[in-house]
Amino acid sequence: MADDKQIPPLPNEVGDKPKTAKQLEKEAKKAAKLKKFQEKQAKQSPAAPAESVKCKEKKEEKQVVTYDIATPKGEKKDTRVELPAAYSPRYVEAAWNDWWKKEGFFKPEYMEKNHSGPGPREKFIMVIPPPNVTGSLHLGHALTNSVEDAICRWHRMKGHAALWVPGCDHAGIATQVVVEKKLKREEGKSRHDLGRDAFIKRVWDWKNEKGDRIYQQLESLGSSLDWDRATFTMDPGPQNAVKECFVQLHEDGTIYRSNRLVNWSCTLKSAISDIEVEKKELAGRTELPVPGYKEKVEFGVLVSFRYQVEDSDDYVVVATTRIETMLGDTAVAVHPKDERYKHLHGKMLIHPFADRKLPVVTDEIAVDMTFGTGAVKITPAHDPNDYEVGKRHKLEFITIFTDDGVIKEGYHPFSGMKRFEARKAVLEALKKKGMYVETKDNPMVVPVCSRSKDIVEPMLKPQWYVSCSDMAAKAIEAVKSGELELIPKMHERTWFHWMGEIRDWCISRQLWWGHQIPAYFVTINDPAFSPGKDDDEKYWVSGRSEEEALEKAVKKFNVPKEKITLRQDPDVLDTWFSSALFPFSVLGWPNETSDMKKYYPTSLLETGHDILFFWVARMVFFSQKLLGKLPFKQVYLHAMVRDSHGRKMSKSLGNVIDPMDVVYGITLEDLHKQLEENSNLESKEIAKAKEGQKQDYPSGIPECGTDALRFALCAYTAQGRDINLDVLRVKGYRNFCNKLWNATKFAMMNLGKDFKPYSSLKVLQDKVNQLSTMDCWMLSMLARAVQECNTAFQDFNFPQATTALYNLWWYQICDVYLECLKPVMYSGSEEAKELSRNVLYTCLYTGLCLISPFMPFLSEELFQRLPKRTSDEPPSICVTRYPEPEDYNIFINENIEEEVKFSNKVIGEVRSAKAMFNIPNKTKIELTLQSEIKDTCDVLEKLSQDIATLTLSTSIKVGNEKPKGSVPVPVSSDCVAWIKLQGLVDLQVCQKRIQEKKESSEKALGKLKDDMGKPHYYEKVPESIRQKNCERAEELQGEIEKNADALKQLGTMEIE
Repeated sequence: MADDKQIPPLPNEVGDKPKTAKQLEKEAKKAAKLKKFQEKQAKQSPAAPAESVKCKEKKEEKQVVTYDIATPKGEKKDTRVELPAAYSPRYVEAAWNDWWKKEGFFKPEYMEKNHSGPGPREKFIMVIPPPNVTGSLHLGHALTNSVEDAICRWHRMKGHAALWVPGCDHAGIATQVVVEKKLKREEGKSRHDLGRDAFIKRVWDWKNEKGDRIYQQLESLGSSLDWDRATFTMDPGPQNAVKECFVQLHEDGTIYRSNRLVNWSCTLKSAISDIEVEKKELAGRTELPVPGYKEKVEFGVLVSFRYQVEDSDDYVVVATTRIETMLGDTAVAVHPKDERYKHLHGKMLIHPFADRKLPVVTDEIAVDMTFGTGAVKITPAHDPNDYEVGKRHKLEFITIFTDDGVIKEGYHPFSGMKRFEARKAVLEALKKKGMYVETKDNPMVVPVCSRSKDIVEPMLKPQWYVSCSDMAAKAIEAVKSGELELIPKMHERTWFHWMGEIRDWCISRQLWWGHQIPAYFVTINDPAFSPGKDDDEKYWVSGRSEEEALEKAVKKFNVPKEKITLRQDPDVLDTWFSSALFPFSVLGWPNETSDMKKYYPTSLLETGHDILFFWVARMVFFSQKLLGKLPFKQVYLHAMVRDSHGRKMSKSLGNVIDPMDVVYGITLEDLHKQLEENSNLESKEIAKAKEGQKQDYPSGIPECGTDALRFALCAYTAQGRDINLDVLRVKGYRNFCNKLWNATKFAMMNLGKDFKPYSSLKVLQDKVNQLSTMDCWMLSMLARAVQECNTAFQDFNFPQATTALYNLWWYQICDVYLECLKPVMYSGSEEAKELSRNVLYTCLYTGLCLISPFMPFLSEELFQRLPKRTSDEPPSICVTRYPEPEDYNIFINENIEEEVKFSNKVIGEVRSAKAMFNIPNKTKIELTLQSEIKDTCDVLEKLSQDIATLTLSTSIKVGNEKPKGSVPVPVSSDCVAWIKLQGLVDLQVCQKRIQEKKESSEKALGKLKDDMGKPHYYEKVPESIRQKNCERAEELQGEIEKNADALKQLGTMEIE
């Protein structure tokens, strides 16, 4: 809405083509550049006297408007009071959540209870990807919940019985680490000092104290979850589900015990999952910090050394990036066809530090004879590839490390050394023995534990595994058959690749916090039975309780229960195990609850593509295995959030942002404080993170509000793999919220207090032939937006919807329709006013309903102030019927769209020309529209009043005359707009200014071309900068041509 303020330039095709997300992004970038330029200019301008500075600061200080009316919790907000002058997120977002919850709008039962149609109400069911209980949400969570809530709200407004189940994950490793650090920091104790039961009680205490923060944040984001069904993965229900699943799968052989290599964290003293392993790529020699070591440890080098051949002067040279593991070598492998080593086949090598001989084995799978020396050291107990070689050749598996990464006894003089201290010691010992050959740089990937930042060590451990191949085959078939749909479709390739090469899943974790494995080791107190070994599955039984396990043991070994002692496995299950049961455990499984009968399987699973395998696949596995059906019909995978520079979100970069800091705003100083108080980073990393924050948020993050953040996140979700999110761009969408606010206020003023809308949309449909051209155009644009939004939700194309809504509200309702209404409201007939008011009301009502899934707070605040069509309308916008295309298609009028598109092109060209000739936007002009074509003149005549309004013209003449004292502004091949300049501007000054602008652009373009023509430009300048330079060159060329045209027009102008 212009409100007699400066009217923004109108796009050439407003009313025909909405602006794309890319165009909107380009506009936002330009605005950001202009802001930076203005800030720079302000800094460079002479300092004002101290007194005047103080006055200015006082003037610019804005008071935050809040909702201060006493409203009991759960009662409806008072919307009888006048709206504040400007949009305030804190005012708008107050009180609505509590009312929505109390009224039960977010429960599926609400829609079922209020269903009057034939047949059962269609259902929509979805579960939240449960966030970890360990802390607060980040922008990745905010993206997930913004998208999911928009989907859920859309379905609810479509009349579906929508259920979105909230929950929280116990996050085994992460939570245990947090509580252990707290215990150490506050009491100087370890968990072992407390003992298992006391430590677990401490974790529950911490969870009960801190755990609700996640739910509070989700609620603040407007998430329309059914909070009465909230589930924590360590609640009694999920605990029973975990036991039931484990026992069933153990009984049928899907879960089994085996001694294999695992990812081991020596700091945590636990196996970790693949997703908890970060792969750090090194280009060569690099020193990295490792927990428990004062000095950094060297990685990225390849050390070569010799093994002596037994009873010979000959030797074999091998190489390794982990020289300390040579203590566990049990063979050296060569390729069977390698002529260099054929004479050594079957020979033995002497280990320099152990009483051990190493066979030379031939293996064409493990050895590439063209790489290095063609001989490979084999450490079966500490390397995944060597493990396979060890199994093929039945080699000895020797574990050289303790659980905390210390060299075991029996390796003097290295025993008792930490593994990376041993790295140096082994190297020195090899040099002394003359066995060392060389060290050289070697690009490599170092596995790092994401939780402890320790270097992951492959270790041989007896663990529980899930056999996955059969379940993976069914999961592949589900996608191939179309029974399970992955969106976007490009993720199918990843699905098939992972499933086709799947390995069995290690589910044991050496932790205390989590679901203790319901498996029991059996000891028989009878000399007739030999004692069992931990890795022998024969001596293990599972049970939903210890009593059930004891009964199984009695039956299995056929001995009295008095002779049996059971020891429950102290390990807990991988957190992903309970997460894989989440879609049905939250509904009550394994019990046959009413929720299971009514709401399972679910409709949709929405999550990030990074956990397609770790979570999505495993839910499919367990649901098909345990229930014989898929857990959901569709999976929508959104892109991953990165920062504006395309970098992964990382605390050490200072770019991990709490969404609440975007909602409420935060100063740079407070961002720094958060780093110091809430991170485990080293001081150097904190300094680096602060510098990153200073560069990205020099003035902190402005208050944007929840609606702006949600809308921005959904606008970013182009279906790809990454989203480069500029947090400061969210401010642009806050301005959009302000636009909606002002537009609605202005519209309500024009509707008047006594306005009563038509009782239904049908009444307006019947009067469509009585409407003005601009009324018809506005309704046609509204119908297009209804189509776009519904199609976008069906296709999960959220930028399509946000772009359509942005264009509808900003460019169509505010910039065009509201301006064109002003003359009607001031001087039109009562009949015209009545019709236009009902069109305006329909735009507000429909536009707010369309945007409500993205902006629940603002849409509710404004919707509640609209007059109702009837007395029995729904109480809230979130349960109001979403606009359907079939109700609006009657308003689509392509001819009028084309006519207004043409008039808007005239308006856009005239506005651009006013700017070119330095005519202030508020200055009124005389305009002549010239055309030789009668149909064109008819259109211009019909819309002349609207063109005059939007160009601020005192008069408009339409015909084929060329007026004197005017400059021509080409609009199309058959239309020219003539703006009268004579008497309006000083023509000589105007000509001089345009000439100067043209010369300035020519100079800038010349300099830019010189830079782009320098030697090695393409080699030295990054592609992103080259692209910007090309775009800038095109802009400058366009400015030169535009100014040249303006000079030409001035030069040929006929003076009166």
